[in-house]
Amino acid sequence: MSGSQKEGRMEGWLYLIRSNRIGLQYSRKRYFILDDHCLKNFKSTPLSNKQFPCFGSKDPVRSANIDGCIRVTDNGRESIHRKVLFIFTLYNTSNHNDQLKLGASSPEEAARWIRSLQEAASKECSYPEVNMIGCSKRKWQSFRLNRNKERSRTNSIDWTLCSSINTDLVTADVIAPSPWTIFGCQNGLRLFKEAKDRDVHGTKWDDHPAIMAVGVVDGTSEAIFRALMSLGPSRSEWDFCLFRGSVVEHLDGHNDIVHKQLNSEWLPWGMRQRDLLLRRYWRREDDGTYVILYHSVFHKKCQPRFGYVRACLKSGGYVISPVNKGKQSVVKHMLAIDWKFWKSYVRSSSARSITIRMLGRVAGISPTDKVVSSLREYFKARQGNYIVSEYESGELTRDIGLPQIEKADFKTEAKTQLKNENSDEQDLAEELEKSYSISASIGELNDASDEFFDVPEPSDWSEYGRSSSDMHLQEQRQPRLSTAANLVKKLHDLAVQKKGYMDLQDLAREDSIPCCYGSTLPKDPSCNLACSWTTADPSTFLIRGHQYLSDHQKVKANGTLMQMVAADWLKSDKREDDLGGRPGSIVQKYAAQGGPEFFFIVNIQVPGLTTYNLALYYMMNTAVEDNPLLESFINGDDAYRNSRFKLIPYISKGSWIVKQSVGKKACLVGQALEINYFRGKNYLELGIDIGSSTVARGVVSLVLGYLNNLVIEMAFLIQANTPEELPEVLLGTCRFNHLDATKSVLVKP
Repeated sequence: MSGSQKEGRMEGWLYLIRSNRIGLQYSRKRYFILDDHCLKNFKSTPLSNKQFPCFGSKDPVRSANIDGCIRVTDNGRESIHRKVLFIFTLYNTSNHNDQLKLGASSPEEAARWIRSLQEAASKECSYPEVNMIGCSKRKWQSFRLNRNKERSRTNSIDWTLCSSINTDLVTADVIAPSPWTIFGCQNGLRLFKEAKDRDVHGTKWDDHPAIMAVGVVDGTSEAIFRALMSLGPSRSEWDFCLFRGSVVEHLDGHNDIVHKQLNSEWLPWGMRQRDLLLRRYWRREDDGTYVILYHSVFHKKCQPRFGYVRACLKSGGYVISPVNKGKQSVVKHMLAIDWKFWKSYVRSSSARSITIRMLGRVAGISPTDKVVSSLREYFKARQGNYIVSEYESGELTRDIGLPQIEKADFKTEAKTQLKNENSDEQDLAEELEKSYSISASIGELNDASDEFFDVPEPSDWSEYGRSSSDMHLQEQRQPRLSTAANLVKKLHDLAVQKKGYMDLQDLAREDSIPCCYGSTLPKDPSCNLACSWTTADPSTFLIRGHQYLSDHQKVKANGTLMQMVAADWLKSDKREDDLGGRPGSIVQKYAAQGGPEFFFIVNIQVPGLTTYNLALYYMMNTAVEDNPLLESFINGDDAYRNSRFKLIPYISKGSWIVKQSVGKKACLVGQALEINYFRGKNYLELGIDIGSSTVARGVVSLVLGYLNNLVIEMAFLIQANTPEELPEVLLGTCRFNHLDATKSVLVKP
């Protein structure tokens, strides 16, 4: 099913995901071809009429134009009729009901399609002078796959100007010291310990050491990712630590709740069995690196079991990076875990040795320091390959690995504790039912005539011959777009409750502080005051230099174009837009004076039952016309802005799991998230909706849990794509010191 890719063209088999009348999802296999701006759909592989005049046809069943209004979102993994697919959705920014949901059989194939579609959509955004009318104001041509045989426009545009083509070769855009120190090496596995961060009071915020093992495995990053994500029987062939694993709840395509029971044979003598209840998050980077992150959570439907002690994983996971042209991978495995010893004097020595034993799964260090089966040996025996049959036959189904007898015992043990919580669960069930009752139908994208036509799989009989659990209902239904953010927050409130991981809804309180936009968050250049802001050092961030188009080298930023003058930390029961245009704001005060000041506002919106807004106000005293790139951005349309606005994130202090989830790589925000632009007389405001992406929701949900212990730095800029626009210049930087959700200011209606 792998697709072929050439310059300006991508083709291959994909699954067209549809919803029936009752909201259940099903898939149909189709052959897609993306040629320049035209996406075509076939029921079979198109054959050349010259070679085979009696068979096949070059005419597509349906086709659609891909222009600057089209957005592509990564929806992660979904299980549809016992088949695990990697889903991505195309939709129009002017009409969200006009969308197309597709699935690929592998994450690499999905990534290639997403990249190709984004490149096609961003081609016409390269020239702002030709594209000055916003997408929302154009005469909209529907994205639905129409039955037509007309060839779409094929205007040739220089691909070197396309923002997503010039992929940066560096792995990070931040200059930061490494927090890791090597302390040993066993069987080619390097062992590191992490230096502890200290909070504003000078004390360590986490008493459990973080240890990382780094080794090279002879396998592709995708194959290793599949092996690590699998909880089926084949995992016992290389993971001597895991006895049984199951998926408790599938939250979305990038997040789920998993339960792992550890094997007692490798634990020290006399130590009781341990288990872990974890929230698992994954993503794929543009360079083929896979990141899998874990942290312990509380879930009402998976209480601690008799005979087991539930350990607490503070942070942990894997980073799988391809090397040697993708034939090998560097695997980083990190753990910071509290084993819950009842005797305090055995914690420091035993806990560290047990953690190191568990890290030995990468290269095969057993409890007796003998080489045993491991991830490295597993792939070496299979010459770098991983059989995906079990992975595709129900790995996402609920409670796999738990026999029916054990499920009954578990229900009996938890019956008393769950009795008092029935009312809460009933309310949640009603909320789930409401959210799934209406699906965002894509039926109008396809004709009903071919609803029951599907291309048979080569391995249909062998794949579906195996038994597996029934699919969980919520994995097959498509939630309403309008309630997606509330649903994610509901699941977040239910699934996550641990020390150091906050429930923002429970912590919300009615503040009596008046909201004066531009003054709700104090400034503290000394960085000693919690929940404050200041500017970050521009030289920390790397930007494109004068000769970037030829040497692809990035240089340290020397300064910023604008000055950060204010910040807001707000909460509300709805999304707060256009803060710059509200009476009494710092922007309007300067506008009343009639000065030359121009404001650039970045409003980061985190949805949920309580919506949080982090707004940053940047100001410049010089004329906008003095910077042509900035002028083009301010006066350009939304498609052009989305293809140019970049964010460089950096967690300078915080847990490893948060640093890995956020990363240090610049990203084009408009390519991943929805941005609503508000243009005023003396300002431009960018409302960044975090809830528009499942990947971003997973990252932010994790960051919010550790918010009190983080120092967050960011830099904003407009990407330069031509020699005339280079070198790049930072618009501004910011640094937030230990933000506190309880200190956010309530926006009263």
